[in-house]
Amino acid sequence: MPNIRPISDLRNYPAVLQEVAVGSPVYLTKNGRGRYAIIAIDEYENFERTKAELQLMFELEKGRKTGEEKGWLSEDEVRAHFGAKKNGK
Repeated sequence: MPNIRPISDLRNYPAVLQEVAVGSPVYLTKNGRGRYAIIAIDEYENFERTKAELQLMFELEKGRKTGEEKGWLSEDEVRAHFGAKKNGK
């Protein structure tokens, strides 16, 4: 069952923060509508890591599709490309 509290409960924030745990965020409402979530830092770090992994997978898939549509680069072309970037060209 989600833990939903009005934002006014933050007047007694130690009590609200005691309810926050990994897998058990506290959702805050403002004017009766969901507005904020308080989550444990471990859960937030896991969320950020997962988001970065998904972004990497998206970019890799985009590169794979481009390679299939426009042709793959040879190892020498890749080395030349990144060598030029390394040297500021």
